[in-house]
Amino acid sequence: MGTEARIIVVGNEKGGTGKSTVAMHLIVSLLGMGARVASIDLDARQATLSRYVENRARRQGRALPMPEHVAVPPTADVAADEARFLESLQTLSARHDVVLIDTPGSDQPLSRLGHSYADLLITPLNDSFIDLDVLAKVDPDSMKITRPSHYAEMVWESKKIRALRGQRGGADWFVLRNRLSTLDARNKREMERLLGDLARRIGFQCVGGLCERVIYRELFLEGLTLLDLGPGSGVEMSMSHVAARQELRRLVEALGLASLLPPT
Repeated sequence: MGTEARIIVVGNEKGGTGKSTVAMHLIVSLLGMGARVASIDLDARQATLSRYVENRARRQGRALPMPEHVAVPPTADVAADEARFLESLQTLSARHDVVLIDTPGSDQPLSRLGHSYADLLITPLNDSFIDLDVLAKVDPDSMKITRPSHYAEMVWESKKIRALRGQRGGADWFVLRNRLSTLDARNKREMERLLGDLARRIGFQCVGGLCERVIYRELFLEGLTLLDLGPGSGVEMSMSHVAARQELRRLVEALGLASLLPPT
């Protein structure tokens, strides 16, 4: 299937890593750059991105930039699910610059298919050894990586499928150290060392994500992002919000989202 838009996939086989929060903030960032953006939610059980978009659409008295959104929940019929996803992807790709796909935090056929279309794969990862286990097995005695884990192997298979399909260019993979805390500096240093080693071995770039902040839960309920805050938002700005916006700007720059936009 040929596609015109650039495809961003936000994926990880573990829940609770902030995938949908990252996804919505990237969508609004791209809309703010003037891109035509669509989104596809493949996560039937949680459907967090779909609820985020719904909350945003219900905002009264203020026009907010919106993506064209489609939910493709999986059913017992895998072939039918894949056909619905491919139809949605083809339709949205024909009329948008970027399509962002949010995937479930588990290994499912529909998620694997979505990964295989990624021009840009973004994997949020909590800064913990529990989450690192999704990417790599670590020897607890030597604290060295012994081998890539199941999600990393799935990404590798998805890249091979993409290449066989003849999609343009290679897929760029970014791992986001997300929900960072100011606590446990030793743990953070160990994670940084192990992720650096793994990045060289399996081919991703490691970048800073979004710190753990209460504001993200509040914004979800309102359908807002950090970029929507200001007069008329109903949310009073604080220094924490300013710092969070700066984190988001750094993330957008690190991912090179501006390069996904068509030339003007």
